[in-house]
Amino acid sequence: CKSNIMYLFIDQLSGKKIGHRGVDASGETTYKKTTSSALKGAIQLGIGYTVGNLSSKPERDVLMQDFYVVESIFFPSEGSNLTPAHHFPDFRFKTYAPVAFRYFRELFGIRPDDYLYSLCNEPLIELSNPGASGSVFYLTKDDEFIIKTVMHKEAEFLQKLLPGYYMNLNQNPRTLLPKFFGLYCVQSGGKNIRVVVMNNVLPRVVRMHLKYDLKGSTYKRRASKKEREKAKPTFKDLDFMQDLQDGLMLDQDTYNALVKTLQRDCLVLESFKIMDYSLLLGVHNMDQAERERQMEGSQGGSDEKRPVAQQKALYSTAMESIQGGAACGGSIDTDETMGGIPAVNGKGERLLLYIGIIDILQSYRLIKKLEHTWKALVHDGDTVSVHRPGFYADRFFKFMSSTVFKKTLKSSPSKKGRVSLMVPKCSGPGAAWSASQLPCERDENIYDLRGARSFPTLEDEGK
Repeated sequence: CKSNIMYLFIDQLSGKKIGHRGVDASGETTYKKTTSSALKGAIQLGIGYTVGNLSSKPERDVLMQDFYVVESIFFPSEGSNLTPAHHFPDFRFKTYAPVAFRYFRELFGIRPDDYLYSLCNEPLIELSNPGASGSVFYLTKDDEFIIKTVMHKEAEFLQKLLPGYYMNLNQNPRTLLPKFFGLYCVQSGGKNIRVVVMNNVLPRVVRMHLKYDLKGSTYKRRASKKEREKAKPTFKDLDFMQDLQDGLMLDQDTYNALVKTLQRDCLVLESFKIMDYSLLLGVHNMDQAERERQMEGSQGGSDEKRPVAQQKALYSTAMESIQGGAACGGSIDTDETMGGIPAVNGKGERLLLYIGIIDILQSYRLIKKLEHTWKALVHDGDTVSVHRPGFYADRFFKFMSSTVFKKTLKSSPSKKGRVSLMVPKCSGPGAAWSASQLPCERDENIYDLRGARSFPTLEDEGK
């Protein structure tokens, strides 16, 4: 068994297996040999049925057993007395913890009709640059939600995570952690395709001049040549350190709020032994956008000036997620910031930042321990991205709070024109701030989520 795991691990490192995503003879994306069009159709039919059916049931408090419920409905292509006819292969649609997820959606102000309209009323948009995970990503036309295929172990981990994770979100809805609004499974052709519905971090209507996936690691953390050749590449840690040596400068209030939010989120992730997550960072350069508009001419009408549509979910923009509001640039016009966090680069150019923590469904299991041990034999163990949860959280927080984001200090009258930076001296999430300084939507019991590890685990569903 151990030798099989080692061979699997070596295959993954050599790039022979990158997931279930593929392309058929016609050029259409497939996932587990199911075409993207069939998968999108099944997702929309399934969500339309399950959310509509749930809306007819009276609302009630969420019970612990609600986290264990799995509802299933069969969709034959010819239709049934419960389901409409469709032109896709027969499939079965499973909905995990429907009552619990309804509560989570309500927590963020998402009404059932809005959820249905976003996900089912318009065709889903397949993202063309999904990354190396082997997952398929779909975006709703209104920019509100991302649908991502996940592996069985990731779906299972999310199920076990739900009670404690959402206890924390209930206390602290302002967070950079991903917000999960639904977990589903499409069974077709003998395959199980699990998908999760999440908040969208990067709005399409805002041009991202730079995009980064940051972990706080340096080992192989540079975008590949193939990635750089893409129209909209995603760069990594070493690229950031080279391209933005001065970091991203924020005003004091915004910096403090962002760092406190990052610190609390890191503690949450560490408490659940989660690791290998990233900070997704989109950078919109307002001054560059203005130059582009001038070059394109007055008739250009580029996307950047279009304000972001009113978000359905509360705390959904980057600014709202970091204890936003008045303390963090509330005087800046919302249409002008388009939900982004105002910042400045080393050249003094005005930026809007769009950020969120992604890829949190990785627990420190045997395969990760093995991967770290293997890499550490050849490389400096402290620079390897896959690491122990506590060390990973410390390194992630330190990199974000000192290398990526920096605080601008207001210049004194005798030093006009000069910008000074203050880099926090810290060795981890708990070093820079005391627990009493951590922001919390509800003041009490901010760390009660650590007790969530004592919750009973969910049964293995949908294998």
